[in-house]
Amino acid sequence: MLRQFVHQFGQKLICKQLLEPIDESERPVAHLNTLNLVILGVGRMLKAGVYIVAGAVAKYIAGPATIISFLVAAMFSMLSGLCYAEFGAWVPRSGSAYLYSYVTMGQLYAFVIGWNGILSLVMGTAGLARASSYIFDSLIGNHISQALQETFSLHLPYSLATYADFFALGLVLLMTGLLVLGAHESILVTKISIGINILVLIFIIITGFVKGDLHNWKLTEQDYKLNTSGSRDIYGLGGLGLLGSGGFAPFGFEGILQGAATCFYYYFGVDGIAAKGVEALNPHRSIPWSIVITIFICFLAYSGVSAAFTLVVPYHQIQPHDPLPQIILHSWWLPARYFVTIGTLCNFISRMHSAMFRMPSLIYTMAEDGLLFRVLTRIHVHTGTHAVAIMSAGNLTGIMALLFRFTDLVDLVAVGTLLIYSLVAFSVLVLRYQPDQNLSKNENTEEEIEMPDPEERPLDSEPEARNSNILKSLWFPISTIPTRKSGQIVYGCASLLVLLMIILSLILVQWSSQGFSGDSEYTPVAVLLLLLIIGVTVIIWRQPQNPIPLYFKVPALPVLPLVIIFVNIYLMMQITSGTWAIFAIWNVIGFLIYFGYGIRHSLEENDEQQPPASTSQTPDKNTPSPEAS
Repeated sequence: MLRQFVHQFGQKLICKQLLEPIDESERPVAHLNTLNLVILGVGRMLKAGVYIVAGAVAKYIAGPATIISFLVAAMFSMLSGLCYAEFGAWVPRSGSAYLYSYVTMGQLYAFVIGWNGILSLVMGTAGLARASSYIFDSLIGNHISQALQETFSLHLPYSLATYADFFALGLVLLMTGLLVLGAHESILVTKISIGINILVLIFIIITGFVKGDLHNWKLTEQDYKLNTSGSRDIYGLGGLGLLGSGGFAPFGFEGILQGAATCFYYYFGVDGIAAKGVEALNPHRSIPWSIVITIFICFLAYSGVSAAFTLVVPYHQIQPHDPLPQIILHSWWLPARYFVTIGTLCNFISRMHSAMFRMPSLIYTMAEDGLLFRVLTRIHVHTGTHAVAIMSAGNLTGIMALLFRFTDLVDLVAVGTLLIYSLVAFSVLVLRYQPDQNLSKNENTEEEIEMPDPEERPLDSEPEARNSNILKSLWFPISTIPTRKSGQIVYGCASLLVLLMIILSLILVQWSSQGFSGDSEYTPVAVLLLLLIIGVTVIIWRQPQNPIPLYFKVPALPVLPLVIIFVNIYLMMQITSGTWAIFAIWNVIGFLIYFGYGIRHSLEENDEQQPPASTSQTPDKNTPSPEAS
């Protein structure tokens, strides 16, 4: 009885969503070329809040080496985007990681991706609200922050802001009310917002390279002594609170990696390109090239802003809550301050509205699937909007914008993004070695897969021979195409590799704090873990891959997905402990909802469905990607 219960419980966790095949008349027509995809990607990826993040990372985390932090984040975002491209190819329809994972990996996997996608959306939108508050406050002489600092100061844990930002809360609630009343996202306003953002970026970069001083990248102790008083961090952006050791990378290699973890969020949006594979004219070329070009363009913009700030103003004197006035004071046109600041504020508000417009859709889809509370699917009678989902998302976003610091909000988005991209890379690694799922409608195929091979039956009474056969199958698989057994081997080995990489990342973080000393006690442990990782990777490499034709496949399997997973895990380890505590609380709440409600109520939709899902079928839901801005 217990065994049956455990079996049924396990089946619920891996239950996959079977989807109705799409009618040929409804199938999207391929019309996007590489240029169209690049424009789409740049519009989604070029974030408005990069001015504040670049200033905060430069002052507290990486110094002028923020440029290198953006480069590291760009490189591995590019590789993660390639994994996302193949992940989307398994389900040939525009969608999100939540939908793709539900179809290919199962219910629990999809819930983890969807729940952390909601985290990225909520925290990213709250960060935009907080940033809008900073910009508006600087425009009127910091009167709002000073009044709130005196009246609503928060003497609580360091992960909270120094004061409750009621302006940001009011802004979020205003946007929420507009959405409930039926306000729609304007394509024209979005285009104008992107144009303003590009103009501001160009102005900052030109100012930095014209008025900049290379000496600010070679600061010494004497330069620090000239300005030891500093300035009050009334916005509570936090950070290391030290000036560093001087030079281009005052906080060392550790600071560069910690900065890369924060900067990773600003390349979130590449999934929007990968999900357009079915609409691309030549997806096997246009998808990877558009991902590479988009990230390269955004890297040039982000690194240009970082270079401008640190060239014009010594990094330790940057006011990270609003560095724009500082750099404008060094420009040739002082009245530009008001035009740039007002334009940036309008850009922030427009991006926040777009983010809030997409946020309730993911919540509504998960509630419709039964993984979240059904009440979230209620629709307003008069406006036809997802009223409950919108109000729930808006209230949660408002609370986060009210209480948390901007940099902590960005770090939470970064952690959620890194986790989602790691899960996508893991999915690509596992799916490529699984048996063909395109024949799920053929019942005989499933029966043949589940039937044991007659040649293996005599081995059941011979444990030694059976063990020998298992070890042999690890290195010399008999079949040239994936089988159920080889798929299980890859799944187990990939899970083991993730565990080993987590342990190795923890050791490397501790080791880096000692300057990677060769005589450290961590050296033999790290070498042993590395050898184990290589050995298990070879086992996966020896297994047969699925020959299914996809419009794009990740090269260098299994190495590339594993490198992405390891780097993402290591970057996640660079995030502060306060951010990890909030992230853990969020996921604990999510698992309580799933195991207390979702796992039971989702069965109402899946009772008649079988675990495998056909990737030749297409989804009947189009969920937006979990992008925050």
